[in-house]
Amino acid sequence: MNAIETRDLTRYYGTLRAVNRLTLSVDREVFALLGPNGSGKTTTVLMLTTLLRPTEGSATVSGHDIVRDGEKVRRSLSYVPQDMAVDIKLTGRENVLLYARLYGIKNPKDRIDELLAMMQLTDRADDLVKTYSGGMRRRLELAQALVHEPEVLFLDEPTLGLDVAARSTIWEHITALKKGGMTIFVTTHYMDEADRFCDRVGIISKGTLLALDSPQTLKSRLGNDVITARIDGEFKDPDLEGVKLFSFSNNEASFLTEKGREALPHLADAFTKTGVIVRSLALREPTLDDVFLHTVGKVEEPMGFDQTKFRTMLRRRK
Repeated sequence: MNAIETRDLTRYYGTLRAVNRLTLSVDREVFALLGPNGSGKTTTVLMLTTLLRPTEGSATVSGHDIVRDGEKVRRSLSYVPQDMAVDIKLTGRENVLLYARLYGIKNPKDRIDELLAMMQLTDRADDLVKTYSGGMRRRLELAQALVHEPEVLFLDEPTLGLDVAARSTIWEHITALKKGGMTIFVTTHYMDEADRFCDRVGIISKGTLLALDSPQTLKSRLGNDVITARIDGEFKDPDLEGVKLFSFSNNEASFLTEKGREALPHLADAFTKTGVIVRSLALREPTLDDVFLHTVGKVEEPMGFDQTKFRTMLRRRK
């Protein structure tokens, strides 16, 4: 059985269907769930980690049903939320020790030392966490999450707000955990990270899974060149044969076309005839950003669901 299995997993908030019949299998890989704000990513993770009960459908984590076997599910996984989960008034070592005690780890000293060394925190282990950088705090959260040797690790926006170097370090650790046989389920808005580090990605919008495959396969399915045009003036789709507009934002239009080099001059002429000033035209291969925009377009967050308020409500229940 795969580490994570869902079948028609569904969750409503009142009349709002946040997750719609999600069917998914994930096993011994780094899997990223991508989607706009309010698309159902966090709700999916909260159900799989037993923090939310599904309205319909079913799911298992490490072979345990998320509704019937909640305690076994929780012992088999770790969840690192987007919001900081370390106590800045404790040292790094004390933070990990707290988690070790919560999980009933006997004689945890060696395990704590091992994890602090793995996360390159040994030299700062006995410093207060309030003196740590954002990247160090995120690595400490990973050490906490790994203290009981989980089979499955859920990471909600693991590199949000970190600088480039810190983001790279976090992904080095994630990749190493995957090589050790762990299943890692990630949500992220950084398409470049999902493209580079994830074995497969799923794209979800308005609760529905719209695409699922490796980043390379999803990009190849577009099967086109991408032309991006930066313009000044009122935009109007040139509507050229063989050139398809799929994104327009901040005075930048993106088009799919089978023969990019041939289409470039025709596109420039079409813009000129409509009175639009073309600042630049660029031809490139598709990226995962293009796949994402082509799949979901511009999607606004659903009315009536505030993720920040929802996370606050969950913390108050604990």
